[in-house]
Amino acid sequence: MTARAGLALSLTGAFLSGLLLSLPTHACCPAPPSGKPVVNADQTVIMIWDAATKTQHFIRKASFKSDADDFGFLVPSPGQPELDESGNDAFGFLLTRTEPERTTMPRPSGGIGCGCAAGPGRNLADAPGLSVRVLEEKLVAGFQAVVLETDSTTTLVTWLKSNGYAFSPEVEAWAKPYVEGGWKITALKVAKGEGGQETRAVGASALRMTFKTDRPLFPYREPDSAGPARELGAVSRLLRIYFLAEARYKGELTQDVAWTGRVAWAGRLTPDDRRKALELLKLPATTGPAEWWLTEFEDNWPYKAAPSDVYFSRDSDQNAVKRPPIVEYTSSSRPSDVMGFALAAAIFLPPLLRRVRRARKS
Repeated sequence: MTARAGLALSLTGAFLSGLLLSLPTHACCPAPPSGKPVVNADQTVIMIWDAATKTQHFIRKASFKSDADDFGFLVPSPGQPELDESGNDAFGFLLTRTEPERTTMPRPSGGIGCGCAAGPGRNLADAPGLSVRVLEEKLVAGFQAVVLETDSTTTLVTWLKSNGYAFSPEVEAWAKPYVEGGWKITALKVAKGEGGQETRAVGASALRMTFKTDRPLFPYREPDSAGPARELGAVSRLLRIYFLAEARYKGELTQDVAWTGRVAWAGRLTPDDRRKALELLKLPATTGPAEWWLTEFEDNWPYKAAPSDVYFSRDSDQNAVKRPPIVEYTSSSRPSDVMGFALAAAIFLPPLLRRVRRARKS
């Protein structure tokens, strides 16, 4: 490989790294409204884990792809969540804290990186005669939210159908372990923004869910969505999790199936960074542990059914992790190859030509 080709590949890698960092990313079991497909797209999540109180704060900024103008989705949680709006600016703030360092060096002289989607329907209210209990109903962060509790997937499905949510056997299978475990189900509705009908993209405002849990988790399970994803042209998606706790953490699916997420960055945040992040998230200064360690995970989340949710635990490896630096080349103070050749030609070519002429005359 030539020096020019190697440098071109380096610059391409740096560009692609910057592009991935600019992408925006709870779990879904899509159930298309009126036969219209919907899938999770990129997801970015901030998770704050307080091990002392076993409290998880889950702040999600998500995007979807769908042919429907509006739809709902379901989010499971081990306990009844507190729902509130969260600031979007915290995502950009944490992004700046984990981005690669940029270094400069002279340019070388020889050459040149969710829940169940469903259709709109009647008002989300408790349907009469069903053993589905509405624990809370509110408008929050642009969503119409209803927190549900039930002992039966059959009654849950009946409630969903009565309130305009599409049903499929996959939805019931997705809900079964959560219902049997006594989890709460939060039903949310979201609508496309301006221009979304042309792009199939649906954005959602950042929503905070706070709940009690023995282990911090990301609800990762969803039915196999490879078919709807292909129909919508969704080839890949990136899940990014900013995990804030008292130490570096790791994520895992099951003992037999490894999670595809990797640690992209890990390190301690300063007290000023902690204070700023909580301010942007609209949370009290006493939220979470007194000292923060940030672990950033990146996962090329496949469009297929997962065997479990992702659970997090303290990592035995407490070393810091940084992204490789991005090298920006500057102009060298030495003349370039072209200038060097031109200068050499100006010095040596005239005498050489004179010698050639004299030789021809003689």
